Amino acid sequence: MTLKMESMKTPFLSGGEECDKRKKWRTALWFLISIIALTFILLTLREDSNSSWVQSGDALESPETTTRVQAGYAVESMDAVVAADDARCSEIGASVLRSGGHAVDAAVAVALCLGVVNPMASGVGGGGFMIVRSAATSQSQAIDFRETAPLAASENMYENDLDAKYTGALSMGVPGEIAGLYKAWSRYGRLPWKTLFDPAIRFAKDGFMVAPYLAGKISSNADKIKNDPGLRQVFAPNGEVLESGDICYNPKLGWTLEVVANEGPKAFYDGVVGEKLVNDVQDAGGILTMEDLRNYNVEVMDALAVDTMGYTVLGMPAPSSGTLGLALVSNILESYESSNAAKGSLGLHRFIEALKHMYAFRMDLGDPDFVNISKTMADMLSPKFAKSIRERIYDNTTFPPAYYMPRWSQLLDHGTSHFCIVDADRNAVSMTTTVNYAFGGGVLSPSTGIVLNNEMGDFSVPTEVSSDTLPPSPSNFIRPGKRPLSSMTPIIILKDEQLAGVIGGSGGMSIIPAVAQVFLNHFVLGMDPSNAVQSPRVYHKLIPNVVSYENWTVIDGDHIELSDDRKKFLEERGHELKAKAGGAICQLIVQTLNKKPNENRKPMYNQTQVLIGMLTAVSDPRKDGRPAAC
Repeated sequence: MTLKMESMKTPFLSGGEECDKRKKWRTALWFLISIIALTFILLTLREDSNSSWVQSGDALESPETTTRVQAGYAVESMDAVVAADDARCSEIGASVLRSGGHAVDAAVAVALCLGVVNPMASGVGGGGFMIVRSAATSQSQAIDFRETAPLAASENMYENDLDAKYTGALSMGVPGEIAGLYKAWSRYGRLPWKTLFDPAIRFAKDGFMVAPYLAGKISSNADKIKNDPGLRQVFAPNGEVLESGDICYNPKLGWTLEVVANEGPKAFYDGVVGEKLVNDVQDAGGILTMEDLRNYNVEVMDALAVDTMGYTVLGMPAPSSGTLGLALVSNILESYESSNAAKGSLGLHRFIEALKHMYAFRMDLGDPDFVNISKTMADMLSPKFAKSIRERIYDNTTFPPAYYMPRWSQLLDHGTSHFCIVDADRNAVSMTTTVNYAFGGGVLSPSTGIVLNNEMGDFSVPTEVSSDTLPPSPSNFIRPGKRPLSSMTPIIILKDEQLAGVIGGSGGMSIIPAVAQVFLNHFVLGMDPSNAVQSPRVYHKLIPNVVSYENWTVIDGDHIELSDDRKKFLEERGHELKAKAGGAICQLIVQTLNKKPNENRKPMYNQTQVLIGMLTAVSDPRKDGRPAAC
């Protein structure tokens, strides 16, 4: 390690009148040497704000005298943490928490930040889901701000042009992010609404550095960007698309955020921002109206609670299929009645088989306000039903897709951004938000700077013939005001009614298997939080009947690949394997209650008698995000 040490002035120590000059200089010299040595140690540890920094890849060992440890993609803290897929946004969230904000205050600031610096994945032109657990009341709420189909939408609106379901302004659903953030903030927020917008506004107006992940998405979507005037103005202002390290500006988005910060969500849903947005959408061929915006409604309900593997998982009800899918998979594995059922290569085979059965069932789900899905939900939550599925799983073989009895073609959703937050009071937020495909439908509203989502692509339509040759699911057909089915899986995990963890992911259809594997890795198989996230993953879509396994070098140069032994084991059971240079992006927070702080630190209970343990937050290296701690 090379350290640059600034020169310092050292006080001269007198040895008393009886000491001669030589003794005085010797004493001073030894004192100087001691100061230099101590400074070297402190610089090596880089202790800052009572925190100890460790090089990436080192084990997280928290000294008794510290409250925060940071190491690459992981941080530890006795106070509060944020795990987002961009370091800047994680730090913004942490700064909100340091200012006394609730986890929801931080969630507002983080979501707005991500919408500016990672606009290919999320933004105020999209929507999503949030799970909030209040530590003081033990109440957990699911906040649904998923996009809805416009009032002029219909089941057969894409029969003459299926591409319009995915590309262009006609693919846009009514955005819900601003409404969802405001609804959550109005219930839980402590800090002024306006101040939570300030960091995102500065990024949009003053510019932000393009990170490598965004640069990769800009490059791979260069044609889409150059073909739209709004996207081109922001991401290819000089004719060539921006690259990593370039500065990106979106002043119109800065204006939009500023107006909403000052005037509240009314400016978006029944004011000047909404009017400009609607005009741009309609000019580009979309059907969004001011009536759509005025009628948009955030749905708030109790979080769906699933008891599995010795934990309680809190998540979203339908139209999210994530918590229900996780419940079915984990209940199948739990039905083996062995603590080793999910362990090793055999456990991985069983997990894949459980995934295939889950995907066969999940397409019976849809928006419960429009279709009756009570039986499907009950089955997917039932341990008895899971056991009946497990009896169809064999440890020595896999089967063709027909064996799993799928009825409908799969929803192949995309994109998203996820973050996890736990504050000093142990309030927790798990939030996933999206514009669906990269840069949504490929249209940016030139007068507002908003990237339009293409969430209509998540609906099933009668005329779409998929590669799996199965018919589309009627439960997910378009209706005005309906929310499309989703793979998003924001969850909060409890153990004995105390906070144990927060997980979620981004990556469309890959989210459910990724979140399930992170959950199993840490809470069932006992991996440390960093390894639980970074461990190579597998994916399956049921059709085609292929196991996709990770084999890629991520942004920081680390290589992630399933081991040869496991690949061989799966192939011997008839699985067809295919390498995948990509995967879902997961964030994880774990609270460990048996890591006791120093006796001079915070007690194990806070003022409301909520247990306080060590928090470990991990951001996924696959997207090169970084967590932050208070």
